[in-house]
Amino acid sequence: MGNEVSRDSGKPRYLQIADDLVEQIRLGALAPGTQVPSESDIMERYGVSQGTVRKAIAELRTAGLVETHHGRGSYVKNLPPVRRKSSERFRGSHRRAGKAAYLAEAEQAGHTPDVHVLFVGPMDAPADIAERLGIPAGKKVLARRRRYFVDGTPTEEATSYLPWSVAKDIPELFDENPGGGGIYARLEEHGHTFAEYVETIRARLATKQEVAALRLSPGAPVIHLVREAVTDGGLVVEVCDTLMAADRFILDYRIPARD
Repeated sequence: MGNEVSRDSGKPRYLQIADDLVEQIRLGALAPGTQVPSESDIMERYGVSQGTVRKAIAELRTAGLVETHHGRGSYVKNLPPVRRKSSERFRGSHRRAGKAAYLAEAEQAGHTPDVHVLFVGPMDAPADIAERLGIPAGKKVLARRRRYFVDGTPTEEATSYLPWSVAKDIPELFDENPGGGGIYARLEEHGHTFAEYVETIRARLATKQEVAALRLSPGAPVIHLVREAVTDGGLVVEVCDTLMAADRFILDYRIPARD
C-alpha cells in the first residue's frame, strides 16, 4: 500500500486514498473478508485527517467494495463477479423454466439477484437504436429500463427497445413483470422465433450519472453492451442497451471452431 498522497495531483486526497485501497483489493492484498486498515492507521500512513479517511472509506462503501460495522471497522466484501456465459444465457430451456437470463445465471453462481424496474412505456426511438431496429429515427418504441442487483449491490442497468408494431399486440410487455422467462418468452409465445442474438461490446470510463447509478468509484470502468434479438425472419424485435460494472462480471464465450 502506498504511504503518501500528492497535494499537487489535482485529485482530492480522499479519492487518491480510495484509489490506492481499491487497487489493493483488486490485487488481493486486501482479500475478501479481511479488515481494511483502521482510521488511525490510514491517517498515519497517508498523513491526512480523520475526515479525509472517512470520505475515502465512504467511496469504497458506495462502490460496494466494503461494508462497515459499528465498533468493528470496515471489511472487504465477499462479492465474486457473475460469470456471464453469453453462448448459453439465452437458451430456450431457461425461458421454459420461467427464468430470465440474468436471474438464471446469478442464481447458478450462488448469488441473490434482484431487478428494479425504472421505466416502462412509449418513447421516441433514439437515432442509434432506430438504426438497429430498422425503423425511422423518432418513431415510437416501447422502452423497458431496469437496474439489476446481486446480493444488494447494483451490477448493471439495461434498457430494452421494442418496435411499437411488435409490442402493441403483447400486453404483458407493458407490465413491470412480464412473467416467467421475461420478455423473450412473451415474444416467442406470440410467434417471434429467435434465430440469433448479436452483441457489440466496448469498454469505457463511467460517467458521473453512471457512477451514481451503479455505486462506482469515480473513473471506474464499465462495459457497454448492445444486443440485437433477431428472429428467423430477420426482424430485430429488441435492442437492449446495457451498462455493466466492469469489475462485477466475467464475460465467458464459446466460439465454434468449425463452419
